Amino acid sequence: MRQLIAALLLCGASAAFAGAQQYEPMSASVRAALHEAVSDSRPAVSSFKSSLEAADWLSEMSRRLEKRIPNRDYRIDLLRSIHYEATRAGLDPQLVLGLIQVESAFRKYAVSSVGARGYMQVMPFWVKVIGRPEDKLFDMRTNLRYGCTILRHYLDIEKGDLFRALGRYNGSLGKAEYPNLIRAAWHNHWHYEATASLARTAN
Repeated sequence: MRQLIAALLLCGASAAFAGAQQYEPMSASVRAALHEAVSDSRPAVSSFKSSLEAADWLSEMSRRLEKRIPNRDYRIDLLRSIHYEATRAGLDPQLVLGLIQVESAFRKYAVSSVGARGYMQVMPFWVKVIGRPEDKLFDMRTNLRYGCTILRHYLDIEKGDLFRALGRYNGSLGKAEYPNLIRAAWHNHWHYEATASLARTAN
């Protein structure tokens, strides 16, 4: 297992470990809640606590993502969107970065062998389940919105158990390989601590 994790993390942009969320019957109330979560069209506001925090986080994560996404403007836009959608769904943005690394290796148009699409490898059946068949899963913000909403849904089902929620996300519930890959990417590559100056300001 350690050798597989190391190989995937070293492979960088060529690595991907996409699985397939499984369709599970759900109540009308759950469908409605998911539809509302994805449809929320309130104007986007900053998900950072301060402009200093935004500058610190974006600078650090941009440096780590540069080899995978050379275009700086697009890279910053992607990082802002990841932070916003993750925070909005009550997820750690660094966890979502780790998930994207493993799922698609930050390839916007990645398609898995089972049809999962985009950065967060969202299965197409979700647009019908949620009731928004016009949504395009290759659109950056749409893909992130769906992916974060789905992971939040699985976390709620599993009462906060991240291991099981990640298993559901990948369609490999109960198996350790995928959750371990996400945790390794999250902690080894995307772990974040604020710079000393920001930490002093926060205190």
